[in-house]
Amino acid sequence: MKKIALATTILSAMTAFTPLSYAADKDAEFFQNIKGEWTGPGEVVAGKYKGTKFVCTLAGTTPEAKIGMTLDGSCRVGVFSQAMKATVLRSGKSYNGAFNDGAAGKGLDIVSGSVNSDRVVLGLNRKELDGAMLARISDPNTMNVTVSVRVDKELIPVIGMSLKRVDQVAVGSIKKRK
Repeated sequence: MKKIALATTILSAMTAFTPLSYAADKDAEFFQNIKGEWTGPGEVVAGKYKGTKFVCTLAGTTPEAKIGMTLDGSCRVGVFSQAMKATVLRSGKSYNGAFNDGAAGKGLDIVSGSVNSDRVVLGLNRKELDGAMLARISDPNTMNVTVSVRVDKELIPVIGMSLKRVDQVAVGSIKKRK
């Protein structure tokens, strides 16, 4: 009888921690898929610069002991190039970080976020501007990014990008054979 009670107690303790660690592992797994070199076209689809096309080249990295990622590189329109950097880290049950130098500078703050399966949704803020960024990895070599801003109570897409992996990084459970 004591063995059954002890086994039940151990099993209960193990299952009590499983959902949290499982969720954290799934988030970490998603961000591991961001690692590598990405490039691709984008377009401003609404607003003052609607129709402006650009090309981005970004390097995805993940921190050693935390869950999150950094995309760092540049986007160019014609001969003009602009540095781009987004860093997001898990904070409790959500995420925070900054796009470029954050809202205190000329960028945006990342104020919230969640990871679901093949996508991350991040809340963006700069003074009165609220928005969201959705990054979806549709396959190991394709990441689609949409940035939307809140107008009244509706999110309006303003930027869309389609990035392709241009390195040979093995991601997730897919391992490249030599």
